[in-house]
Amino acid sequence: MTQTSRQPLLQAKQLTCIREERILFDELSFDIFPGDIIQIEGPNGAGKTSLLRILAGLSRPYNGDVYFNDQPIANNRDEFHQQLLYLGHLPGVKSELTAEENLSFNLKMAGYNDAPLTDVLAKVNLTGFEDHPAGHLSAGQHRRIALARLWHSDAKIWIVDEPLTAIDKRGVAELEQLFLHHADNGGCVILTTHQDLQLVGPDRLQKLRLEYQFAAEQ
Repeated sequence: MTQTSRQPLLQAKQLTCIREERILFDELSFDIFPGDIIQIEGPNGAGKTSLLRILAGLSRPYNGDVYFNDQPIANNRDEFHQQLLYLGHLPGVKSELTAEENLSFNLKMAGYNDAPLTDVLAKVNLTGFEDHPAGHLSAGQHRRIALARLWHSDAKIWIVDEPLTAIDKRGVAELEQLFLHHADNGGCVILTTHQDLQLVGPDRLQKLRLEYQFAAEQ
């Protein structure tokens, strides 16, 4: 994406993705550098989520590869995962656990020790809901439980699918500020969203557009 001599955090090299006999994207290449905020955009079905999953190492492309530290991510998976925070479209919240227990569980799974989670949950407007079972909370509150991980992550690479879904205007502004802070401190953010970003202006935001493709046999 950015033209620079810095070492890229992530590189997509000649990525081709085929789903259900349809080419989503073909020979797609770009570099992602520290400080980049990149919005993947395009119509539904164009392959935005598929691209994010490939960049996160959760799916394999039909052809091409994703590189981290000049190696395919499959060759240095442990080091790559230490520098990756991926939040998918589904929040991954367990209904039987409270908001705080869900956040604590996810942080421990990512290798973080216990921390004062009340402050983190307050940043996503969940004050007063810390001890509520997630099954009693709304879709927007589920989303905020998942997004709270961003405030506790020191991973350099953030890949986030539709983070602004079911989030109010205040929450959107706080997330955008966090994305800017993360990028200013040497990280990168790759996201999809159908909403316009207000605080991340055109001088900072890079866009990569995917278009709906024809069937592979055509």
